[in-house]
Amino acid sequence: MNRDIENTEVSTNVSFFMALPAFVWLLIFLYIPLLVIIGLSFIRKGVISAWPDFTLSNYFTFFDSLYYSILVRSLLLAFVTMAVCLLCAYPIAYFLALYARRWKNMLLFLLALPFGVNFVILAYAWFFILEKNGLINSILTTLGIISTPIQLLNTEFAIYVGMIYCYLPFMVLPIYAVLEKLDLRLIDASLDLGATRFATFWRIILPQSMPGIQTGFFMVFIPSFGEYVIPALMGGGKYMYVGSLISHYFSVLRNLPLGSAFTVFSSIVLLIVSLIFYWRFRRAT
Repeated sequence: MNRDIENTEVSTNVSFFMALPAFVWLLIFLYIPLLVIIGLSFIRKGVISAWPDFTLSNYFTFFDSLYYSILVRSLLLAFVTMAVCLLCAYPIAYFLALYARRWKNMLLFLLALPFGVNFVILAYAWFFILEKNGLINSILTTLGIISTPIQLLNTEFAIYVGMIYCYLPFMVLPIYAVLEKLDLRLIDASLDLGATRFATFWRIILPQSMPGIQTGFFMVFIPSFGEYVIPALMGGGKYMYVGSLISHYFSVLRNLPLGSAFTVFSSIVLLIVSLIFYWRFRRAT
């Protein structure tokens, strides 16, 4: 009995020391910068000193319809990106998990390959496809469908295409990880008992894959809300999103308190929306 207790204590100590580097990393590069951002959001611009002048005026700035429209546009971008990624990712993950047999490893390698490429390079790849002399306009012109090139680049359409293309693997892999562990005997039992393929999918496969859908949802929705690089490159800087506005405050205006306040304000909005979706996922599951 004492030996079991000692083994448990040793295992706990080993687990603690193994997790310590990750905790230190998060503390230095996440929690401390987050506290600095929150502190800066309450400081009046130009009065950063040993005894700063604390104020709430930075937050009162955002009670304007312009900022609400930016938040709504960013939420719409994140939701549409997530929804389209889910519609595209589920069939891919379903095929990889249940039907791709000897080609599974190769297809998974090709699917994970974009993770080794920078988002900037992935976005720039679409320049050669969407520009006026790009692949799409060249094909449409050659087929006689259009007479003059269509403006595809520097539009919201280009932004959505770039977002879906870059974030699709983040939705596929969590769903695949869940479907790959699915007990196929449940599907056989359902079909043997007279259920249709649609009923089997709706009542057995889809509920079993909900954890993967939930993980993929948050892996796509949360970073899409604050995405800056893709809207800036694909939209030509003509459309303002949350990430674009935060970058504008910090990089262009050099207004750290106001940029920090908007960062906190938009993060609270994102947290509330994410909690609502998390509650709905819990209800659905």
